[in-house]
Amino acid sequence: MRMFVAIALTVLSAGAALASPASSGGTSLRIGVRASPGAPSRITTLRCDPAGGTVTRPARACRLLLAGGRAMFAPTPPETACTMIYGGPQEALVTGTVRGVKVWARFRRRDGCEIARWNRVAFLLGPISP
Repeated sequence: MRMFVAIALTVLSAGAALASPASSGGTSLRIGVRASPGAPSRITTLRCDPAGGTVTRPARACRLLLAGGRAMFAPTPPETACTMIYGGPQEALVTGTVRGVKVWARFRRRDGCEIARWNRVAFLLGPISP
């Protein structure tokens, strides 16, 4: 029985290592933010390990991003009740990879849920332009 448990644990840990390429991949993002739908985008970048790019305080941005992971970019689940608060016409698009896994996320400020998503990644998006 002990031998079976040892073999099972070895197989499971090897599988977990193979199934998590995110831990070995790089982090590189392109962030485009526009003040309104027709306005030109302000483009910034972020690279981690080592931290660099054109975002404000890239080392801090990398720490926050890697602590939160891809979950920071998750969309609002369907059927979520959101407050009908308009936060402004700003839009953002974040593309690239986080720990080797592709990211593509659009952000707007059309209701309370989308404002909360925006605020979660505001350290990447920068200040809100009127």
